[in-house]
Amino acid sequence: MSTIQSHQLQQHVGHKITVQGHAQSVRDLGNLMFITVRDNGGCVQAVVSEKSVLEAARAVSTEAAIIVSGSVTQMAGKPAEIQAETIEVLSASGFALPVEISKEAKMDSLSISAMLDYRPLTLRNPKVRAIFKIQAAICQAFSEFLIGENFVEIHSPKIVSTGTEGGANLFKLDYFGKEAFLAQSPQFYKQMMVGVFERVFEVGPVYRAEQHDTTRHVNEYISLDLEMGFIHSEQDVIALQVRLMKHIFARVKERCASELAMYGAKVPEFDTIPQLRLAEAQALLTRELGWKPASDTVDLDPEAERLLCEHFAATEGTDLLYLTHYPHAVRPFYAMPEGTSSHSFDLLFRGLEVTTGGQRIHQNSELIASMEARGLNPEKFDDYLQCFRYGMPPHGGLAIGLERLVKQLLGLSSVKLAVLFPRDLNRLTP
Repeated sequence: MSTIQSHQLQQHVGHKITVQGHAQSVRDLGNLMFITVRDNGGCVQAVVSEKSVLEAARAVSTEAAIIVSGSVTQMAGKPAEIQAETIEVLSASGFALPVEISKEAKMDSLSISAMLDYRPLTLRNPKVRAIFKIQAAICQAFSEFLIGENFVEIHSPKIVSTGTEGGANLFKLDYFGKEAFLAQSPQFYKQMMVGVFERVFEVGPVYRAEQHDTTRHVNEYISLDLEMGFIHSEQDVIALQVRLMKHIFARVKERCASELAMYGAKVPEFDTIPQLRLAEAQALLTRELGWKPASDTVDLDPEAERLLCEHFAATEGTDLLYLTHYPHAVRPFYAMPEGTSSHSFDLLFRGLEVTTGGQRIHQNSELIASMEARGLNPEKFDDYLQCFRYGMPPHGGLAIGLERLVKQLLGLSSVKLAVLFPRDLNRLTP
């Protein structure tokens, strides 16, 4: 008797099989019981009618780990099911469930706080689990595309001696008596490795000690990073990302059709992604879209990003929009300047920034001058500057926020729902 997964059931009609998983729901009708078994591939219904098996089935509690063996049958127009012949309880659930994870209406109305407080349990719900199946597909597609473009995967340190951005949003550590920080970004290491492999990418956690408790912020998230050498401008990076995003969305649509359907999610399809300089975007916002920026605003706030995306969705039918040429003053010191502007960009997706990128300064003297203009001491960045002293090609790159991308694709109410175990201003557990 072969052990199969639930999604393979249709191929075994008329045969005896075994499935193993959790008892998602148990219905006892006296002389008949129905047990929904959830495994990695989905769910299947086991029907229990034999008297000897009913006794074993009544020991099954919701979420118990079980093994069910029996014959696969199918009635016309109905899904295949198992006529259970044996049931083995591997580990019973000895407590009342704090949340009803088998009832979608209950799960959909659950508060974010409850969803996260009981995270080891709520993640078992098929619809919640689907978020992370899609997330995994995005990571896989990101890696496979870049490997096909001659990128090399790297793994950089997450404990560092100085902040990438040179700002205050750093988590400090006591590192054997020395001051250290959690990495805000793999940026410095990506650039160093461009001098080694020319094209590199990384998928890993980054940390921002920002005092935000919003639907778009967490303090630890997964960043999809890439950096590439011998470019002419940031447009080379943008052109690569357009092809990358096409590949990611195509793979998610192909591999996660049932998961996307749970959220009614529409995967973007596009040939190109429109671009707008930041100054042009600000003019459009104030002139036509009713945006009123704060007096000291040089960037865009969340409301402006939302208004812009709604406008381009209505006028050009696009879910994606590049904003380019941000002021150099609001970009990191390593951004390539163009007068008071910079060769930088953001990618907005349905009203939210999901990517930041651009061309970097590759000349040692210019990089030092940019640091000093920001009040930074180049001596503290000596290890980073080492590669620039010995020749670096023109280069650039980007970082995609994985959880933000998933949030926007599925229409989730908060980015925290796209994190397995979120770390935010108020949450350090589970």
